Amino acid sequence: MAAPKKGRGPSGGQGKPGRTLALFLIAMIALTAGMFASGEVKPRLGIDLAGGTTITLKAKAEPGQENAINETNMNTAVGIIDRRVNGLGVSEAEVQTQGREHIIVNIPKGTNEKQAREQVGTTAQLYFRPVLTVAGSEPTPPTPSAGSTPSAGASATPSASASGAAADKGGDDKEKEASPSASATTQGRAVTDALKKAPTPSASTAPTTAQSPEAPAPPTPDPATAKLEQQFAALNCADKTQRSSAGKNAKPTEPTVACGEGAPGQWEKYILGPAEVDGKDVDDAQAAIDQRTGQWIVQMEFTSEGSKKFQKITARLSQQQPPMNQFAIVLDGEVVSAPSVRTTLSANAEISGNFTQESAQDLGNILSYGALPLSFQEDSVTTVTAALGDEQLKAGLIAGAIGLALVIIYLVVYYRGLSLIAILSLIASAILTYTIMSLLGPAIGFALNLPAVCGAIVAIGITADSFIVYFERIRDEIRDGRTLRPAVERGWPRARRTILVSDFVSFLAAAVLFIVTVGKVQGFAFTLGLTTLLDVVVVFFFTKPLMTLMARTKFFSSGHPWSGLDPKRLGAKPPLRRSRRVSATTEPKEA
Repeated sequence: MAAPKKGRGPSGGQGKPGRTLALFLIAMIALTAGMFASGEVKPRLGIDLAGGTTITLKAKAEPGQENAINETNMNTAVGIIDRRVNGLGVSEAEVQTQGREHIIVNIPKGTNEKQAREQVGTTAQLYFRPVLTVAGSEPTPPTPSAGSTPSAGASATPSASASGAAADKGGDDKEKEASPSASATTQGRAVTDALKKAPTPSASTAPTTAQSPEAPAPPTPDPATAKLEQQFAALNCADKTQRSSAGKNAKPTEPTVACGEGAPGQWEKYILGPAEVDGKDVDDAQAAIDQRTGQWIVQMEFTSEGSKKFQKITARLSQQQPPMNQFAIVLDGEVVSAPSVRTTLSANAEISGNFTQESAQDLGNILSYGALPLSFQEDSVTTVTAALGDEQLKAGLIAGAIGLALVIIYLVVYYRGLSLIAILSLIASAILTYTIMSLLGPAIGFALNLPAVCGAIVAIGITADSFIVYFERIRDEIRDGRTLRPAVERGWPRARRTILVSDFVSFLAAAVLFIVTVGKVQGFAFTLGLTTLLDVVVVFFFTKPLMTLMARTKFFSSGHPWSGLDPKRLGAKPPLRRSRRVSATTEPKEA
């Protein structure tokens, strides 16, 4: 008698459901532990839930410059606006592009809305000012003389040079340090003289008293200069509040104090002369590699009018001693670079120093922004108080709880014992969603806003729908006369296809919505897409193996009336039985 062929197991069978379930639980526990270890135990809330201001800016190109709305210019504008928002002392503010021509600025609660709108909605102010005095960031004790200034401190600044001319990284260190023998009075005279020689001095600047070569008389104190020096002495650039306010409201035609970053993490303070070149005089600026030294530099090109102005200021500065041979590049009142001048420059100039590729590109973008053919107008401004945000969050959570309760009631009434598997799967999905949202906050800046909460509520129905599809496939198999364990394995392949197609359509809709929308609707699309992916993970690695294990218990396998799988209630056919087949090798019985 020939041995019968070995039959194949049921389609979609799972040999080791316990191992799959254990791996899923380990991964879930690891994510939860990572959430607590990172300290981010709550999802970051968006402006509409935590309270704050959302400003939507729309880019507008200058006439004849329609191609100016591009990724490079938009990213440059984002960088400038981000510097301004940080200058307000705001923490956890977000500035990002949305679509092709929008910039979204999210500013948390506690920020002056009027001041924030003024900062983000105005054009950046870029000026080139001569450096009169530079020192460390800490406040300096006042000097006895009214016209004196603190000694100039060392400053590692880059240098500017004409094409083909020698360039120094801010001059030698010895040149940058003030002579120890120079008195405070001499320093005060130098600043006063520089203010007098500036082409557009303050109207209040007064000339110094004539000096006798034999017996130099002290200079006549100038109230405006004395006030400026007092501000300089008291200024502490290490303090963020003082740093953000220094030089912000200074007129271009007047001298001012300002702060700038020297070495990484260290700040310096400056007295600067009136602006002699502004950002509109810059035609182009970009980072490049110096072919001679292999170092990163920033190349500048000026307009015809700008080159005349720049040539005039560099001709004068090249004859001065450090630090007064430097010109400061000032953006919105902050010194972003202060190169020294060793020769007269004209239409083309280079700024060299200890640049990395990133820092050179950043400075090039800042300089280019002065000639950026873009302006921005407010599309919308939304302000939400913290109290209103709390109310909206509570309302969203209540709506989610009501939706979840209705789904659970339906599952219990209709599926009875099977509802236990569905509820455990919903809990697993909720834990994963909450944990991942909490971790995505510090990782990619994800913030849970009200539309995102709506997306999570919609996801409850999508997840429950996957369970229902699988349960109905199992019950169809039981109606056809199969017992539970074969029904679980035979119903899975058909249910799996349906679940994947359904989730793919939901994910595709979420992806398209995320790409084409602007603003808070993206929060809904992101949450819907995330929960759809998690639905696939939970159904494949939790619901299916758990159902396989439950099918081996007596409560479910016997078709208990409360199991939800009672053959009588489902109208099952008589059990399927295999017909007996006579082997061809069996010999007939003798008559």
